Amino acid sequence: MPKLPRVTGKEVVRALLKAGFRRFDQKGSHIYLHKRTGDTFGPRITVPVHSGKVLKPKTLKSILKASKITVDNFIDFLNK
Repeated sequence: MPKLPRVTGKEVVRALLKAGFRRFDQKGSHIYLHKRTGDTFGPRITVPVHSGKVLKPKTLKSILKASKITVDNFIDFLNK
């Protein structure tokens, strides 16, 4: 299993958009995304976007778990 990359919130949002998620709201420095599955929407994914700050590994891990994306797939979306 590859190591979690050190990324900013902005990079995470960009990768999730490439993975098929849609941005639907923003409150302050938090961006909310979700993915449409059939007639319903999947769980809401919250990504903190603080200018230039790298996300803590635990925060990134919980975002990936909620979005059901593996570390390998996430790295692929980052590099696209």
